Amino acid sequence: MKRLPSWAKKPLGHPANIHGMKAILRKRNLHTVCESARCPNIGECFSKPTAAFMILGDVCTRRCGFCSVNKSAPALDVAPHEPQNVALTAKELGLCHVVVTSVTRDDLADGGAGQFALTIKAIKDNISAILVEVLTPDYTGIRLKTVLNAGPDIFNHNLETVPSLYRTVRPQADYLRSLDVLNSAKESGVLTKSGIMAGLGETKEEVRAVLRDLYAVGCDAVTIGQYLQPTRGHLEVQEYVEPDVFKEYEAYGRSIGIKQVYSGTFVRSSYNAESLFLEKDGMISLKERAKSPGK
Repeated sequence: MKRLPSWAKKPLGHPANIHGMKAILRKRNLHTVCESARCPNIGECFSKPTAAFMILGDVCTRRCGFCSVNKSAPALDVAPHEPQNVALTAKELGLCHVVVTSVTRDDLADGGAGQFALTIKAIKDNISAILVEVLTPDYTGIRLKTVLNAGPDIFNHNLETVPSLYRTVRPQADYLRSLDVLNSAKESGVLTKSGIMAGLGETKEEVRAVLRDLYAVGCDAVTIGQYLQPTRGHLEVQEYVEPDVFKEYEAYGRSIGIKQVYSGTFVRSSYNAESLFLEKDGMISLKERAKSPGK
C-alpha cells in the first residue's frame, strides 16, 4: 500500500458540527453521499452546512470498485416522503444550491428517475430562489427525459475514470453510454457537468483524451480529484498525483474550451458545487441566478 503523502491528508473538522448536521439528516431519515462515500471533505462541508443528498436509499445495485456505498439487492421500496424531506431539510439549512444524487437502482422499472423528478419539484416548490444540481446514474431514453423535464439547473453525470479502466473501476457501466448521457442532456439546453478520479492507473494522455471527449459533447464543467481508497476491500491507489499535475489538467481543459475545470487533490463532484459556475465565457454566477426573479 502506498504511503499517504502530506498533501493528501485533510483535517476531519469539528466533531460538534459534523454531529449536528447528521442529527438534522437523521431527523428526516435522509442519506448523503458525503457519509456513504466517506468523502474527505465531510468536515468542511458539514460545517458550512451543506451536503449532497443521496436519494433512493443507501444500497446500490452496482459494484464499482472505488465506491464505499453499500452494495446488494436493495431491501426498501422508494420512500414516498423522501422528496419532501429533502426539500424541507434544504430549506432548514438555508441552501441556495442543492445537490441531489442517488445510488443506482437497477431493480426499479424507471431506475429511480421518477424520484429524481419528484425531488426536483419538491425543492423548487418549497424554496423560491434555489438552484438544483442532479448527479444521476447513466440514464438514457425516457429515464433521462423524466429527470430533465423536471427542470434541474445543472445535470451532472460522472465518467469517473478513463475508458481503459472501466472494466476494473466501473464493470457495469459503459464509457460511450455515459458520454451519450451527457450529450443528450446538453442537447436539452441544461448546464452539464462531469468528473473523473485520478490515481487509478490512468496516464496523463488518457486524462487529456477524456477532457477532449467531454468538450466534444458540450460539457460545461469538469471536476478532477484524487482517488482515495475508502477501505482495504476497495481498489488500491496506484498513484498519488502531484498537485502540479492537477493544475496541468485544469489548464489543459480550459485551453481546449471547457468553461470550468476544477482540479485538485480534494476536489469531488459535489465539493463547492455552488461556486463552480462563475461568470466566465457567457456563463453567469449561479448565486446571481438564484437571486433573480423567476429563476
